[in-house]
Amino acid sequence: MNLSGTRTRPRLAALVLLPLLALTACGSGDTDTDGAAGAGAQAAAAPTGNPVAAVRKVDSAAKLLPADVRKKGTLRIGSSTGGPPAAYYPNGTGKKPVGEDIDLADAAAKVLGIQLRRQDASFETILPALESGKYDLGTGNFGVTAERLKTIDFVTYINDGQGFAVKTGDTSFGKKITDLKQLCGRNIGVGAGTTFEATLDAQKARCTKAGKKPYDVQVFSDNGATLTAIQQGRIDVIMSTINGLRHQASKTASGTTFLGEFHRLDVGFAFKKDSRLTKAFQAAVNELIKDGTYERILKKWGTSESAIETSRINPPEHT
Repeated sequence: MNLSGTRTRPRLAALVLLPLLALTACGSGDTDTDGAAGAGAQAAAAPTGNPVAAVRKVDSAAKLLPADVRKKGTLRIGSSTGGPPAAYYPNGTGKKPVGEDIDLADAAAKVLGIQLRRQDASFETILPALESGKYDLGTGNFGVTAERLKTIDFVTYINDGQGFAVKTGDTSFGKKITDLKQLCGRNIGVGAGTTFEATLDAQKARCTKAGKKPYDVQVFSDNGATLTAIQQGRIDVIMSTINGLRHQASKTASGTTFLGEFHRLDVGFAFKKDSRLTKAFQAAVNELIKDGTYERILKKWGTSESAIETSRINPPEHT
């Protein structure tokens, strides 16, 4: 999913990580950014409450795990901590990450009677690492797409998707972006290895066919750099997750405005193709839905609108 646009890795990225993490408790996604500006901002506390604490092992779900996994009792998980509400560091890197992805993964593991050995990883490296066997599963607000289904298995846990945000006060796109031709001639910021990058790459010819100047896609290696780029006017619009951009825009300090949903996608735990773990994790998510834990986790992170009724394995991409 390489893009013909410029891959931007600003020298300010390290400095920007502080404002990135200085979010008030709730939000994250593939490459979404949270809303705080100023390198000296202090990280806000994570949402209170621990709905995962009361989760107990469910034997019928645990029995779906392979015998060797049940005996070992652990799985390796590659986790992208891109920002709230999915996964982020409210107290800085090196401390415990929090977020919706973290809670849902930990809750599913408790249902299955196992522990997760979490390793931070950049978003774009996790899916290849699953194929190579480095991780047993991955989280990072991974959207289910037809292209990814060729090499990855998914167990769904929320419905999120693609959206846009602009710098507050920019009315040049109107109230909502509903057609990629609205982006022609503009600069768009996305995260590396995301569905946003792939979508824009696949549709770039639309502008030329319409007799318009192509849009330019700038791919950023971290969320804070993307937010800084739009604040500084180096990009005109951010394409990222619906939940992440909505959360970001709710924070005045971010200086961004959410321009609505563009394309919905199921989001799920990612596994290598033909994984023996999918049925167990599907059962675990459905147990969490049934006992109310799932609803409490989404409420905690402000993502109740993304709730699903039942977990599925490898559903087709939304059209």
